[in-house]
Amino acid sequence: MIPRALFPLVLLALAAPVRAAEPSIVVTVSVDAAADKKPISPLIYGLNYATAAQLAELNVPLNRAGGNSASMYNWRINARNAGRDWFYESLAAGEDIFDQHGESFAALTKEAGAQPMMTVPMIGWVAKLDRDRKPLAGFSIGKYGLQEDFDEHGFAEAGNGRTLDGVPITGNDPNDAAQPDGPEDQREWIRSLVARWGTADKDGIRYYIMDNEPSAWHGMHNHVRPVGAHAQEVADLVRDYAAMVKSVDPAARIVAPEEWGWDGYRYSGFDQQHAVDHGYDRAPDRINQTKGMDYLPWLLTQWKQAGRPVDVVSVHYYPQGGEYDDKDNASSPRIELMRNRSTRDLWDTTYKNPTWINAVVALIPTLRKWVDTYYYPGTPIAITEYNWGAEDTMNGGTTQADILGIFGREGLDMAARWATPPTGSPPYLAFKLYRNYDGKNSAFGDVSVRARTPDPDKVSAFAALRKDGALTLVVINKQLDAAVPVKLDLANFSSPSDAEVWQLAGGNLTAKPAVRTNNGTIALPPQSVTLFVLRGGHG
Repeated sequence: MIPRALFPLVLLALAAPVRAAEPSIVVTVSVDAAADKKPISPLIYGLNYATAAQLAELNVPLNRAGGNSASMYNWRINARNAGRDWFYESLAAGEDIFDQHGESFAALTKEAGAQPMMTVPMIGWVAKLDRDRKPLAGFSIGKYGLQEDFDEHGFAEAGNGRTLDGVPITGNDPNDAAQPDGPEDQREWIRSLVARWGTADKDGIRYYIMDNEPSAWHGMHNHVRPVGAHAQEVADLVRDYAAMVKSVDPAARIVAPEEWGWDGYRYSGFDQQHAVDHGYDRAPDRINQTKGMDYLPWLLTQWKQAGRPVDVVSVHYYPQGGEYDDKDNASSPRIELMRNRSTRDLWDTTYKNPTWINAVVALIPTLRKWVDTYYYPGTPIAITEYNWGAEDTMNGGTTQADILGIFGREGLDMAARWATPPTGSPPYLAFKLYRNYDGKNSAFGDVSVRARTPDPDKVSAFAALRKDGALTLVVINKQLDAAVPVKLDLANFSSPSDAEVWQLAGGNLTAKPAVRTNNGTIALPPQSVTLFVLRGGHG
């Protein structure tokens, strides 16, 4: 073991103008290359609907085709239904990346050397098209009358499924824009994918996702599923569709349940729908089916009894304080400070979420505990949709960098951001900082080690050892308008050479001059992400 040593860095080239008011307090980043070692899965750097060019530039190993439209994808005619997202329209797939759910998606993903995640519909219905591949409406204005809103700039026949008074239309015919579907039809799709690319153990399609957010079907696809899915129904569907996939490709890995968020982890779709008018006190499925258990842990008990049909336990998560969906105020100081803090939902077992959730989420530790308690210990866990918003700002970039660091430190197995951030945006460059900062596919380390700061809501840090012997360290200054002087305190790592420095600041990712280790501090710009690559040795 190499004795503990202190290696502060001086980097005048990185210094940003500090306001002349009060001198900032030096923040010490404490790194121990021998403590808290944990492998980092490269699959945590996944995306949803990345193009081949984006996958290649970001050196991303995982690409997911999912979301609401995937629930009703018809592989035979290459069509999808947008559900409530876009006037319940059944649409022919076009060239847009979000239209790619089938073979074209797998092809572009494999072209870039990444692994596709394909969504298998279980909802019981798939999209159908009119003559000449024209769209069809789930709530046709010609059939159901004038509605509260309609697709005035596209398919004007498609309404939003609500009367002029805002009352949901019920009793519609689900066959208007859809057709019944079942596991046998999906079996033929899996066979076609295997026929083209081979089995999962022969570099074929490795991951098959069991639909999308089944406890929200009644809200998103109420034109075909107006009643919320029962807990037992979802348990059985996943079991049966997983068996179907593995009957074609035994090496395939099944990903489920893909639930949408906090209530989707705790209550079935039927109970969520029931609670709108009656609350959760007497939730029927919780009483009669899950016997008082939270929905997701109960699903795990059912799948354990069924002989392990699920290989990766997956959920979705979006912050609920406006960080993602409050577009008008995404860059307000209030939302930005909340965004800085709310990544604690991913890891902090002492942080109580202040929104309507009003509970400790600690998502990654909670998922791990559920899986290890109710399923098979060590089963991989995944967050296959997440987004903290602010895609065009540095606050969005620092948050994305923080999230990727948390995923590695906490031992998450897989993740896929919804969706791929715009090319060149700060969140996009945050991915590049971790995966291809120099354009030569140089990346953050493979084994997470301890990195601590006094207040991770202001300055957070993540460290890892790389296979080439380097120590990589990401330091994130989350502060909105203050540069911060930082001192590095390194234990169990000797670094006789200069440190390479890369920095994401002001919307740009650039290389900075190499620096020597000596006594001093560096000033990190406000809202910046800095990567240090230290060559040397560790104990």
